[in-house]
Amino acid sequence: MITHVVMFQLKEEANGLSKAENAKKMKTLLEGLVEKVESLQAMEVGINFNDSPAAFDVVLTSRHEDREGLKKYADHPAHLEVLSFILSVIADRKVVDFES
Repeated sequence: MITHVVMFQLKEEANGLSKAENAKKMKTLLEGLVEKVESLQAMEVGINFNDSPAAFDVVLTSRHEDREGLKKYADHPAHLEVLSFILSVIADRKVVDFES
């Protein structure tokens, strides 16, 4: 089993929307991928409420059967479309992929 974790720091404003509005839109778009990407077994998206300076704004955790499944997810046209939006609203991101 592969777990893919991404933390996102959002811009204060992007695409005419506030950070909070873009976080909600990201959550909706990402969660919609579960129905579109066959190799995506599970996904959870959380919006941060912690005001620590070390905190990121949004976290994504997805699960895939194997590394090939993760690659299929990464390359899927639906994911690439969502990724295009995400890249337009984030200031930073951190990624961890691990096997269990």
